[in-house]
Amino acid sequence: MSAKPTIGFVGVGSMGWPMAALLQKAGYPLQIVDASAERAKAFAKEIGGTVAASNRALATASDIIITILPTSAIVQAVLEGPEGVLAGLRKNAVVVEMSSGVPTITRTLAEQVAAAGAHMVDAPVSGGVPRAKTGELAIMFGGSEAILERIRPVLSCMGTSITRTGDVGSAHAMKALNNLVSAGGFLIGVEALMIGKRFGLDPSAMVDVLNSSTGMNNSTQKKFKQFVLSGQYNAGFGLDLMVKDLSIALGIGRDTNTPTPFSAMCREMWASCAAMLGPGQDHTAIAKLTETLAGDTLSEKK
Repeated sequence: MSAKPTIGFVGVGSMGWPMAALLQKAGYPLQIVDASAERAKAFAKEIGGTVAASNRALATASDIIITILPTSAIVQAVLEGPEGVLAGLRKNAVVVEMSSGVPTITRTLAEQVAAAGAHMVDAPVSGGVPRAKTGELAIMFGGSEAILERIRPVLSCMGTSITRTGDVGSAHAMKALNNLVSAGGFLIGVEALMIGKRFGLDPSAMVDVLNSSTGMNNSTQKKFKQFVLSGQYNAGFGLDLMVKDLSIALGIGRDTNTPTPFSAMCREMWASCAAMLGPGQDHTAIAKLTETLAGDTLSEKK
């Protein structure tokens, strides 16, 4: 019998799959559930673990339950109901909400989990699919120090940086604000590349200069050459999800009566691009908004 706690993993999508795979590799017994039964079966076949019959069955068999899902509404649906996680939750189990969620909803769900005799924390991640594969994610943690220490070995399989941000809900707030900063940096960087190109500068050389200068940010380092100039637009994080996170950030701004003129404009630009391009787009495709406005292209792809 394994000395390691059994982990119930809900959501083996583009991020969840490599994260769960790292836990399997580390020797944690896994119970798997995904909205796509076929994807759950594929994970069990290729990586390992057991496909649970339901969210309730997963909870009944698990000491720690990890959710990484598109929205807080989906997390709520997974937890609630006769076949939900709450119905099968073990006493003193820990629910680790690793999605990019709405802080107020997370806190409400945490109260429901506590009423069932268990614990809920939020632990969203940053780093994208590449760092999910290597176990080098940055993890934000909202919850008590005691629970953090209890599950630190599990989190450490998936991330190299774990920062406690405060009580439950605080990590989801931090995640949304992180993505706000990231989204703003991407937009201004793409505009600068377009200005430079039309002036006669080589966009690729511009990225090199930015990366050795004060204009450096995550987008200049890890997105512009890889996904924009290449014309690939496949970083693995959806444009619709970025708009969701920016909306969460703006909601926090409203709740705290904080003036957010630049943030509001940033969110509207991302939302406008999502409406223009339609569903199913990668977030790096927002570069096409600047290209459309300029009647020009940054992609080197012919």
